[in-house]
Amino acid sequence: MSVISSNNSLKQINWSGMIMFALGFWLSCSFLLDFVLIPSLSASGIMSEGDFASMGFMIFGIFNRIELVCASLVLTGFLAFSHNHHFTEKQQRWSVILASVLLLITLSYTYIFTPQMTSFGLNLNWVNPSTEMPSVMIPMHIVYWLLESVKFIAGVNLLNLCYRNSCRI
Repeated sequence: MSVISSNNSLKQINWSGMIMFALGFWLSCSFLLDFVLIPSLSASGIMSEGDFASMGFMIFGIFNRIELVCASLVLTGFLAFSHNHHFTEKQQRWSVILASVLLLITLSYTYIFTPQMTSFGLNLNWVNPSTEMPSVMIPMHIVYWLLESVKFIAGVNLLNLCYRNSCRI
């Protein structure tokens, strides 16, 4: 009879591992994009080209969709944690709040920042193309870097919380 019965331990999802993988992948890719790819494109002069806005929209558009998947996995995992694991009430509340903030940041990147920055960067004057960054983009870059800081701080805190929980199990 034991051969026919199913084993519940095989069907449980390792939420801790999934969250740590999603956060690690997401934060490392974001780090590479922000501190390796974009500075190297800037140093090589590609960002001053007229059609960089469309290439930037393609790069960030794809990456934003990957971020959405990772943020939704993290939020789903911490919602499952709040029902399945031994977090304190305060840890449960803060983990879900931080994971929700990460999802909101990703949604704002996907549907506000990337389309707006692309539209500001489009070169519509083909006769006299401008190679300077529009002044409207400067405040958006400041807000972007503030949100990136919040994303990294929240992501590292969630990663730390999840790692401590997985070591305790």
